[in-house]
Amino acid sequence: MISIAPVEGVPEIREGDDLAALVAERTDLRDGDVLVVAQKAVSKAEGRVVRLADVEPSDEARSLARGEDPRRLEVILREAKRLVRTRAPLVIAETRHGFVCASAGVDSSNAPEVETVVLLPEDPDASAARLRERLRELTGTEVGVIVSDSFGRPWRQGTTDVAIGVAGIRPLLDLKGERDPAGYELHATVIAVADELAGAAELVLGKTSGIPAAVVRGADVLGEGSARDLVMPAERDLFR
Repeated sequence: MISIAPVEGVPEIREGDDLAALVAERTDLRDGDVLVVAQKAVSKAEGRVVRLADVEPSDEARSLARGEDPRRLEVILREAKRLVRTRAPLVIAETRHGFVCASAGVDSSNAPEVETVVLLPEDPDASAARLRERLRELTGTEVGVIVSDSFGRPWRQGTTDVAIGVAGIRPLLDLKGERDPAGYELHATVIAVADELAGAAELVLGKTSGIPAAVVRGADVLGEGSARDLVMPAERDLFR
């Protein structure tokens, strides 16, 4: 049986905070657990916060702003590797990590103060790996770590959390070659396990509750892999 428990009582995260220690002090981790941590908490601890007062918008940012703050659009352009679609002031962009998402992951919600925006971690997989190693050091347990963020989905309403950083778990479950109860051999079924765990954990994290992490227990997913495994290769991206 799988259970999901919120890590409650974590204070507002600031740059330089030992996020793993803040979590470890407030939960009882066991071998095999998966810790799902909200991207905002990781980014704040790593100092991935930009003060808009320090940003000078470009002409392109001003053109895209359409009544929005052009400084925020400038930050989005700087974080974008490629603009996939724009409908000012909406920007769908590919980040340097290979994620295709709204605003290149730049977000004003849950920012540490007014007139700031939060960026994605420089390397979410490395962030997850550092958290995992620090938790092992603090608790002696072998756990998996997922850094999660909210993404929209093509042709679907609403957002769901997905894994943008992974350490110590198998992010995909490849069922090709397996047979269903009727004997049919599966040829193309690959389950995005890390995304499913991230989405499930979001049910207890919420967006306004101030809970930055959750512990998933009972999921047999420990192993090796990275969030890069979840990104569609460029040669298979029909919209590139």
